[in-house]
Amino acid sequence: MKRVTPNFKSIFFLSAIVFLISVAVPFQAAANECSKKCATEGCKAKCGMKALKEEVSALQNKIEKLEKNDEWAQDDIDDLSGRLDSAEMHTATDKVSFGVYLRTRADSIHYNDIHAAPPSFMNAFFASPPNGFNGATLPQIQQAMYNMAMADMIPDPEKYDADNDVIYTNKFRLDMRAKVNDQLKFYGRLAAYKVYGDSTGVKFNQGSLGDVTLDGNTSSLPHGDTIHLERAFFVYGQEYGNVPVSFSVGRRPSTDGTPLEYGNYSEVGGSPYATIINWQFDGASLSLGLEDVVNVPGASFKLCYGVGFESDWGNSSSLNYSGSDLEDVHLLGFISDLYNNGTTSLGLNYAHAFDITDGFTGTTVMPFIVSKQDTNGDGEAEYYFEQNTGGYISRIEPMTNIGDWDAASLLLRTNLSDKVADIDLFMAGSWTHTNPSQISNNPFYEMMGMGLLSSNGNLESQDGYSVYAGALFPMPLNARLGLEYNWGSKYWFNFTGAEDSLIGSKLAVRGDVYEAYYIQPIIKKNFFLRLGTQYYDYKYTGSGNPLGAPVRISSATALDTINPVVDEVWNYYLSATLNF
Repeated sequence: MKRVTPNFKSIFFLSAIVFLISVAVPFQAAANECSKKCATEGCKAKCGMKALKEEVSALQNKIEKLEKNDEWAQDDIDDLSGRLDSAEMHTATDKVSFGVYLRTRADSIHYNDIHAAPPSFMNAFFASPPNGFNGATLPQIQQAMYNMAMADMIPDPEKYDADNDVIYTNKFRLDMRAKVNDQLKFYGRLAAYKVYGDSTGVKFNQGSLGDVTLDGNTSSLPHGDTIHLERAFFVYGQEYGNVPVSFSVGRRPSTDGTPLEYGNYSEVGGSPYATIINWQFDGASLSLGLEDVVNVPGASFKLCYGVGFESDWGNSSSLNYSGSDLEDVHLLGFISDLYNNGTTSLGLNYAHAFDITDGFTGTTVMPFIVSKQDTNGDGEAEYYFEQNTGGYISRIEPMTNIGDWDAASLLLRTNLSDKVADIDLFMAGSWTHTNPSQISNNPFYEMMGMGLLSSNGNLESQDGYSVYAGALFPMPLNARLGLEYNWGSKYWFNFTGAEDSLIGSKLAVRGDVYEAYYIQPIIKKNFFLRLGTQYYDYKYTGSGNPLGAPVRISSATALDTINPVVDEVWNYYLSATLNF
């Protein structure tokens, strides 16, 4: 915008004229007063000259003062103009506000009693029949395994410990936020999560979904120095009568949901409850504010939709290339605040997943490759096992829709400031239900007769349960002491593979997890330290994995531990977090 600067020369000229007029009368009055005291004309003349000199001197002083004020006014105008120009530039260019999150953390992880099939048993997969399975048909392999089990010839797993005395990580986030107007807003997040000394982005596969770099965990687990798009969505809102309504589409804020904010020392990080869903995905939501309708504080309802897997893009099944009938994975659910007065809240989260697949598209390093093909032309495929001695990266993809999944979580949160002290409490009770539809067509899982939480071809629906509770207590210097506990039953299964953990999701554990931590703020929530310890006590195999029937670890055989199974884990950690 072009600014018009006042013409101070014209202003000064007009001011001088006004001043001259204003002093003319006093000058004349002073001359007349002097004349009254003089008797002669010469005395009267001298008196008039004296009065004139005094008025001229006064006039000169006032002119100098006006000139000085003129310079100051011009400086003020120039300064104000510069400030306005800067404000206009800020408004024009800074449409998006940014936030930075950086956490540096050291973990000391100690695995006790890892169960793994002995080499003598594993070698059978790479030996030819009758001494092994390599080149055998599916009926031959399954009959051989059955005979070994009946003869009590399946060996016990070997047990060993493993320690990672210290592992360092950096977690970085760049948050973006923009307000177009009162109805339309944008939110985004770019993120990277890196282990010190590693940027491969691909892990050796030991049987966990966390070992696969996939769409659901790209920025939530360590995957090198690559920046990933974790979130990007818009929110459009209107108020209809006394009901606020908002609609949102994009890459969802579906990680770090409540109640993880207590341990993270942050605001609520995502909308699904972390007890059942902590997973990056794309989708949409429709939210309704119902407080004024039902007259319940904080009452709301949000309908959620997501896509967990797209079958017809970039896969061997795309465009029916391989004759596969693999379907997409869709999720539908709702989140409802039943009550929330700012101190105490009660909420319910329900989700349903249609056509869960036997895995997700991603990359990993497999210990060995399983394939099947009919090499002798007899119409029945043989199974072949090849060790991955070169450490080659594999692009893996699902092959089968194995069933549906339901989950629900009821969460209570409260603060006792008004009753006892600044103590935070939370407790969540959760339920999952699996409804298997068929055995996986993946050669390895098919060989074991695995489906959705089922093995040996026994496709049965199962219910799982979980409890998660915690308390945070005030400590000196505004610190917080946190104590947490969670338990999962034998058939407990949730989608929390994006939980921030180097061990694996604690909320997916079939067993018990205990955690204690101490949070010391340095500059409020903008910079703080966290010191803590965790103890994982697994009771059943396959925590966090939808394939195969869980087996009690204490009675697991070599056949149950082809992938290593962890019994106990101790973890000690210290982190420093910057967040602004």
